[in-house]
Amino acid sequence: MESIKSILPLWLLSAIRTPYHYTLALLGAIGFGFPSRRLTVIAVTGTKGKSSVVELISTLLTEAGYTTAHASTIHFKIGNTLTRNLHKMTMPGRFFLQHFLRRAVHAKCTHAVIEMTSEGARQFRHKFISLDALVFTNLSPEHIESHGSYDNYVKAKVSLAQALERSGKKNKLLVVNGDDAEAEKFLQAFSGTKISFAKKNVKGEVTTSEGVSFNWDTVRVESSLPGEFNLYNILAAISYGKAVGIPTEKLQSGIKKVTSILGRAQKIEGADFSVIVDYAHTPDSLEKLYQTYTGKFRICVLGNTGGGRDTWKRPVMAGIAEKYCDEIILTNEDPYDEDPEQIIRDMVKGFKRKQPTLIMDRRVAIFTAIQKASKGDAVLITGKGTDPFIMKKHGTKEAWDDANVAKEELQKVLDQRTR
Repeated sequence: MESIKSILPLWLLSAIRTPYHYTLALLGAIGFGFPSRRLTVIAVTGTKGKSSVVELISTLLTEAGYTTAHASTIHFKIGNTLTRNLHKMTMPGRFFLQHFLRRAVHAKCTHAVIEMTSEGARQFRHKFISLDALVFTNLSPEHIESHGSYDNYVKAKVSLAQALERSGKKNKLLVVNGDDAEAEKFLQAFSGTKISFAKKNVKGEVTTSEGVSFNWDTVRVESSLPGEFNLYNILAAISYGKAVGIPTEKLQSGIKKVTSILGRAQKIEGADFSVIVDYAHTPDSLEKLYQTYTGKFRICVLGNTGGGRDTWKRPVMAGIAEKYCDEIILTNEDPYDEDPEQIIRDMVKGFKRKQPTLIMDRRVAIFTAIQKASKGDAVLITGKGTDPFIMKKHGTKEAWDDANVAKEELQKVLDQRTR
């Protein structure tokens, strides 16, 4: 497809893109025998929290005695087998999802939980996957340049609710975040059973950097996942679980079992200060992460928000860092074909009062941040989460793992301090 793109005029490329992607989706479904028809398929969509909700729902179903598969930005799970997602893509195309579902059927899985994106929907990667349920987490501006406008982005997400409406499955279910401004558009797109969750559904809420707890239904739900954003992720998962009949005590115990989610407010253990790795790829998610660590001295490693996309976010993300962080280090992330130093200069425009430190080498930036930390501080490393590569010019890439790098650099700092 890339070689075709380079020689065709844009008008012709646009004309063939839709039938091209649709045909691939159809051929994949036919080739693998429409495997979604033999599974209960739950899709999870939204701007933030998708991977976490996939993880939580899959765990709740396992706790209830089902055999699950799930596909997310983080990894692919079939039964007890986990494989890291190295595609740099949440919803890989070219038959991948249909093959994944076929393998889940062969492994005697009963349920598949799939993270679904606006880009995937735009390229018809969800077509011919028969949905039983859709869980909507939230929406905020993202991929604006790719979609052309925020309205187009919303329409791409809502098309997944329309896909649920058209699905041939029985007893279909839509679960939406009732506190989100776009919830009504999802509710209007589906005529079956609809469940809304909201913060008003909980009482006795406690949200800290060490976890969340709240009263819901007839039980106290407790989790070591931090922050208000995880309260919403947990509400999404248990609302789905309750709607499909999972006993409340199983929901309670299942949530407690998820002690950490890779690349999502992931704590790197070993120090008397916090080292946190988080994806935080939107202004809202970055702000909510920083708010979670209120009361701590916050040392923030902020990436360049990715080359060739959402350039509007650069000064905005910088401004949020300036508001909440005590020390800020700007560093390289995924420049693609852009000049990484120019991306950083774009971010610097968002600072009005504080002077960030510029360290282009991401490993050195992480080491420097950790080296600055004292007891009780929080080092917040954002932008990549579980992304497996740093993407560079002409399609080149460097193998990467923020969590592993943070562990290695933390150990160097600890070794230095014990000499």
